[in-house]
Amino acid sequence: QVHLVESGGGLVQPGGSLRLSCVASGFVFSGYAMSWYRQAPGKKRELVAGLRRADGDIEYGDAVKGRFTIDRDDAQNTVYLEMNLLRPEVTAVYYCHAWNCGPHVYWGQGVQVTVSS
Repeated sequence: QVHLVESGGGLVQPGGSLRLSCVASGFVFSGYAMSWYRQAPGKKRELVAGLRRADGDIEYGDAVKGRFTIDRDDAQNTVYLEMNLLRPEVTAVYYCHAWNCGPHVYWGQGVQVTVSS
């Protein structure tokens, strides 16, 4: 059974940092592109960052370039999202996403990130 379990979210003040983690199980992690998406209230889900392999292509959403970093540890079946210089507009539920570049797509349950003073 596939599981993607996110953690590390919470409430942080503007300018602060958070590190999200997503631990995967139930599939061959190294064969999947891993990404983070987010969805704010009333808005569509959007890509935050994606990473094909540990040494592969990385893509960032325009709104987070230079402030967020995605990384993965295939030995730990974990993907991370380091978020710095946080602004209130990044408040959203953040979702872990796995895709084998084929028919298999998996989503985590989401973790809330709130940036507020």
